[in-house]
Amino acid sequence: MATPLRWGIAGAGMISSDFCASLKALPAGEHEVVAVAARSIDSAKKFAARHKIKKAYGAYVELSKDPDIDIVYVGVIQNFHLEVASMMMKAGKHMLCEKPLCMNVRETKELLAVAKQSKVFMMEAVWSRFFPAYKELGRRLKAGEIGDVVSVIASFGRDLPDITRLHAKETGGGVTLDIALYPTQLTCLVMGGEMPEKILATGHLNENGVDETITASLLYSKRRVASITASFRADLPSEAYIVGTKGTLKVPYPIWAADKVEGPSGNFCQPLPVTGEEFVYPFGQGMMYEAMEVRRCIKEGLLESPGMTHKDTLTLATILESIRKQAGTVYPQDSV
Repeated sequence: MATPLRWGIAGAGMISSDFCASLKALPAGEHEVVAVAARSIDSAKKFAARHKIKKAYGAYVELSKDPDIDIVYVGVIQNFHLEVASMMMKAGKHMLCEKPLCMNVRETKELLAVAKQSKVFMMEAVWSRFFPAYKELGRRLKAGEIGDVVSVIASFGRDLPDITRLHAKETGGGVTLDIALYPTQLTCLVMGGEMPEKILATGHLNENGVDETITASLLYSKRRVASITASFRADLPSEAYIVGTKGTLKVPYPIWAADKVEGPSGNFCQPLPVTGEEFVYPFGQGMMYEAMEVRRCIKEGLLESPGMTHKDTLTLATILESIRKQAGTVYPQDSV
C-alpha cells in the first residue's frame, strides 16, 4: 500500500476547501490531510468537520510544529504568503503555496531563498501547468507542430464584482496578480521560460487604486511577441492562440483550467473527472493534478518541480510586477 503524503492546510478559506475536496479524487492512500490551521480556532474546527480532518489549530505556528505533517498547502490570502510559507519551511515542512507566490519580486526572492536554505520542496500552485491539456500543449510545441512560434494572444476575464479581496490594496487586490497571471504563465510556458526583452503595459484602476483591466505586449527574442489582456469587469474569451510559422494551436476556454487543445494534428480533449464533491470555484477538481505532481516530486527527492520551477516563479513575478506597476498599482509591500 502507498505511503500517504501527509498534508497540513494553512488557511480555512474557499480555495483551501477546494484543494481538500480535489484530493478525494485521487487514489486512497496517496494523500492524507492531517491538520488545518486558521486565524481562529472556530474556523479551523468548522473546516476540519467538513473535510473530516483530525486536528484543528487556531494559529499557524501550531501547524508548523506538528510532527505528523510532511507538507503544507498555504491557502491564506496572498499578502500573508511570505510570512506563513516562510514559517512552514523553516520548520522543515515541504510547501505548496497558492499563486501568486508573493506580492512582488522582492518578497518572491526572499521566499525562494528560504526554500533553498531550508532544503525543502517548494512550488507555486500554478495548477494550470499540470492539467493534461497543458502537458499536451507542451508536447506539441516541442514536436514542432506549428513551426517557430511567432505570437501568443491570450486573455482571461471574469465579471467579479462581489469578491471583495480583489478590489482592495490591503488584500493584494488587482487583476494582474489574480487573473492576468494565467495568460502570462501560459505565455511563459510557450516561450520556454524566457524573460521578455521588453514589457509594455497599461490599464485602468478602480477607486481603491488597484488594476481592474490590463493589457500588455511582451517582446521576446527570435522575433516573438505576446499580447495579454485581463479584466475582472467583464467575461473575456479566456482562451489562447499560439501562432507559428506552420500553423496555430488553440487553448479554448477556460484557459486557467483547460481540458482541450486544438491544432493541425487534431483536437485533444481530456475532461475533468466527475468526483461527486462540491467545489466553490469552477473546475476546482483540477487541483488534483498539482497534488499529483507534488507527490511525485517529493517521492523522487526533488526540491522543485520541472513543470513550475523556482526560475519560472521568479520570471512570472517579474513580468507581473512590471505590468501592474505600469498600470499604476502600487502595494504597501513595494515600499519596504
